[in-house]
Amino acid sequence: MNSKIILSLLVIGLLPIIFDNSYAQISSGGFGQSPFERDFGDVKFLDAYFGTINEKIEVEPGDGNVPFTAIFANVGSQDITGISGQLSLPLGFSASDGPQSLIYSDSVANSLAGENFYLTFFVNIDKNIQIQQYPGTVKVDYSRLRESGVRTAFDDFDFKVTGDSVINVKALQPFLTSLRSNNVVIEISNDGTAPISGVDITATNTQTELASTSSSTTNIENVVILESSWDIGNIDPKSSRQLTATVYVPQSLKGDTLRIPLSISYYNAHGDLHQISKIVDFYIKGLIDLTIFNVDVIELSGTQMVIGEIINEGNEDGLFGFVSIESKGESNIKSNTQFIDEIETEAPVPFNLPIEFDGEPRYGEHDITITVRYKDSTRDEIFLNHDATITVKEPPKEDENSIDPTMIIISILLVMGAAFYIIRRRKKTAIEAS
Repeated sequence: MNSKIILSLLVIGLLPIIFDNSYAQISSGGFGQSPFERDFGDVKFLDAYFGTINEKIEVEPGDGNVPFTAIFANVGSQDITGISGQLSLPLGFSASDGPQSLIYSDSVANSLAGENFYLTFFVNIDKNIQIQQYPGTVKVDYSRLRESGVRTAFDDFDFKVTGDSVINVKALQPFLTSLRSNNVVIEISNDGTAPISGVDITATNTQTELASTSSSTTNIENVVILESSWDIGNIDPKSSRQLTATVYVPQSLKGDTLRIPLSISYYNAHGDLHQISKIVDFYIKGLIDLTIFNVDVIELSGTQMVIGEIINEGNEDGLFGFVSIESKGESNIKSNTQFIDEIETEAPVPFNLPIEFDGEPRYGEHDITITVRYKDSTRDEIFLNHDATITVKEPPKEDENSIDPTMIIISILLVMGAAFYIIRRRKKTAIEAS
């Protein structure tokens, strides 16, 4: 009987434990063994990042006095006031007031129930910090309206040291030529420490865009660009991507600097969309378009000469011009050069070079290369080659049976002299006889 009473009491004592585990009843502070713990309070943490309430910013090791913003929501049923905060970050992050100072936030007067509020801290980042994600803890002190005392909330969070993206643009060949289409290569480089993604580039102030705008910021409105937008994609830190375009420049811009504005949109390391403007500069050169024609061989003062003409169909004179001939194949014509100075656009420029041989003269056809060497307005040296076949004529042979005209003249002079002497002699004899 006693054993039955003891057993009954034992069963009654174990019933609360059995039913509590079976039905997972809510205990104080959460849902028991549920993985989603629910601690109720007035302040709920939302986000924390480097930057201000209006904009996240990229930071890198060594940056100082950087704003750090933590955002919260007042999820309570009452307004709260006297809000202040304190930040705890890993080693390498310190307050802007000094390495031994606590990281305090600015004070917020109050926050209405159901509204968001934020706290801003100012942090120094050690130069040895790595670009990665770090943990942090924030403490928020506040008071409820119509309630004495201070309440405190703690929240753990993760934040990123993103690195800093630095975007630069440059033309790989900064010279364009007027009156012709130019293949332009522009390099977009990320010289920073943070990656950028989704890079899209648009050339602005083009003829298409000016149809809907009232003014232009550059002289690009008279230039034809066949491509005006490019999808570049991602650019890693310390790397670059290239875009190509076909640009036609009119004659009126010769000697000017062409400025092409680019609008660059991209996503930074925070995933925020940014848009910046850059300008690529080009110097517009004149066009020097040379053609060699009328190549022939003539004889001048007993010397055979290679002659020809050079015509410049561009809009700029070639400077410091030289014309050279060189032999090709089995030809033994010696190399020769003539200075022709400026190659103007108004009229053809003639040239003539004497033919000399390396060894015994060889007559007949010779393959030669004519090279025109000159400089443009930027003092770049340019070469134009023209292959030609010329015919060197053999001089006429002398007839061995023919009488030398010089001997004839000498003989005539001797005969005239002898006749003059004889006539004088006879006159003298006649005078003496009389």
